[in-house]
Amino acid sequence: MLAAKAATSAIPIVFELGSDPLEFGLVQSINRPGGNVTGVSTFGRELLAKRTEVLRELIPKNGAVGLLVNPQNPNTRPSLSEMQALANVGGWPLLLGEVNTVSDLGRAFAKLAEQRARGILHATDVIFSSQRKQMVALAAQHAIPVIFTDRETVQIGGLMSYGGDIADAHRDAGVMVGRILHGAKPADLPVMLSTKVQLVINLKTATTLGLEVPPALLVRADEVIE
Repeated sequence: MLAAKAATSAIPIVFELGSDPLEFGLVQSINRPGGNVTGVSTFGRELLAKRTEVLRELIPKNGAVGLLVNPQNPNTRPSLSEMQALANVGGWPLLLGEVNTVSDLGRAFAKLAEQRARGILHATDVIFSSQRKQMVALAAQHAIPVIFTDRETVQIGGLMSYGGDIADAHRDAGVMVGRILHGAKPADLPVMLSTKVQLVINLKTATTLGLEVPPALLVRADEVIE
């Protein structure tokens, strides 16, 4: 998004973003974006604490948690700060797996497994969202519980997810593009905030990993895949 915005101030740009667009200077305000940029925000990083809380219900109380990040992503520094604060308060180790490119995924999982991570989550980045199948396969290979950001990954075998509804975000972005094509200006279109959050659990994957999902967690789930 930052690269697109730097490339043009005239061509309309519609984003789907897993973080706060104000924080990165993409828009002047949520209600009046200004300029040529607007879009949909799912506030993915803001759900990091809740995602961690859900994951920790499945692993030993003091078990280490692994966090996959792309060091080049602007979200990484604030995500790391938030996770370290959670770890300090909870008294559990935080392990880091750096993924600069898709080819780093396998090594990052292997490193976290070697360091005895009892569960893994990932920061917001296109590397992770575009490599669903590989992420699911690596989680199965190393027999590590992983919580994802989207329902789609759980549908193909991921253990669980807690995050915004990606399909709704795509739909909202499409509606916004349609309005622009019919003459609306991005500067006048408020950023749409995707507020629908889902907890999805795949019981088949949990059984494969030898995990017993607490009944309280199942009750809170919006969808349980059996």
